[in-house]
Amino acid sequence: MHNFKDLKVWQKSIELAVEVYKAASLLPNDEKYGLISQMKRCSVSISSNIAEGSGRGSNPQFKHFLTISQGSAFELETQLIISNKLELLDDSLADNLIEKTIEIQKMVYALGKSINT
Repeated sequence: MHNFKDLKVWQKSIELAVEVYKAASLLPNDEKYGLISQMKRCSVSISSNIAEGSGRGSNPQFKHFLTISQGSAFELETQLIISNKLELLDDSLADNLIEKTIEIQKMVYALGKSINT
């Protein structure tokens, strides 16, 4: 079992989720059940799956939940790109969030590779 709170990738993914929530508040209300909902859900899913996997008690299960976390990070990146292309998020904010998302994708991947199964 891993202490997820000690994992830098979990800490960064929590920070990203908070930033995504703040950015989502800038989107128009007609996106409440569209992009806003999706962006919030997948941003929370990144850290949640890291935490859940760390508590599963086996390395193969932890790796499985890391792959789910990774998928959520790619989903978030896609939604940020779409939001930017629709001009719902300005270039600076979108680029910053995408950069942080990609960093987390790399960290999740590296963590998964470091776990022996």
